[in-house]
Amino acid sequence: MKIASTLRNRLIAAAACGLFATALAVPAHAASKEMIELQTQVQQLLDMVQRLQSTLDTRMGVVQHMVEQTNDATTQMAATVNALQLKINAQTEANNGKLDTVSGQVQSLNDSVDELKSRIAKLDKTVQDLQAQLQAMQAPPPSAGQPGGQPGGDPNAPQGSAPAAPAPVAPPLKDTYQAAVRDYNAAHYDVASGEFQDVLHYYPNDDLAGNAQFYLGEIAYHQQNYADAVKNYNVVIESFPGSPKAPAAQLRKGLSLIELGKKDTGIHELRTLIQRHPQTPEASQARSKLNAMGVRVNSAPGR
Repeated sequence: MKIASTLRNRLIAAAACGLFATALAVPAHAASKEMIELQTQVQQLLDMVQRLQSTLDTRMGVVQHMVEQTNDATTQMAATVNALQLKINAQTEANNGKLDTVSGQVQSLNDSVDELKSRIAKLDKTVQDLQAQLQAMQAPPPSAGQPGGQPGGDPNAPQGSAPAAPAPVAPPLKDTYQAAVRDYNAAHYDVASGEFQDVLHYYPNDDLAGNAQFYLGEIAYHQQNYADAVKNYNVVIESFPGSPKAPAAQLRKGLSLIELGKKDTGIHELRTLIQRHPQTPEASQARSKLNAMGVRVNSAPGR
């Protein structure tokens, strides 16, 4: 618009100068006719300038409208991107919550399986005890005249020796383990630790022994004693590789190593977990941890 106004002013000035010069150059008798022609030309120039200005105004209006539309589209795009980011964040939080829920469900399922195995072991032990009692009832009673100085005594035992001390009685496996889990959930870590130790001492070959070893690592982990936690998790991984707690033990071991400042070793442990147990919830948690640390997940262990 400013350009059009300047052009119009220049054309008007040029027309005025031309009119003045022509007026000076023509004779007096022709002045009236020439003046009329010049006025006509000036009016035509003015009309052209007005049309040009109108065209420029129209085009400037179109350009301004396009600029406003572009600004509006940019604002809407920014709002859409922000809404999409919020939606992605909400979905990520929801997925993390679902992952925690699934992990808890898997943990409960593993505990149920462990309890079922414990019941089967207890029933097997009961059957064995009943068989032993039946054999004892069917055996003939010892004669009262057995050598050794006392009826029913050991003939090889020396005269006057004191009877041997009875062996310690093992606590019931199922009751001891369940009590330990209850104390662990209630954060009575000292009591739970002793009970898990009893399970390991009296039933070292039972499937629940691997669980007890894992929970000893969990107690150390919750007490931020990461060095002891790594030791206990190592026992689970090496001595109970088929235990359902093995993936969780390896996950916790990697996290404990990272807490101890051994970042590279911890990353190696998490990658090994993903390679060994790729479909487990623990592997998903390991991937999330590595992503949060900015570490590539698909690298092979040791790289």
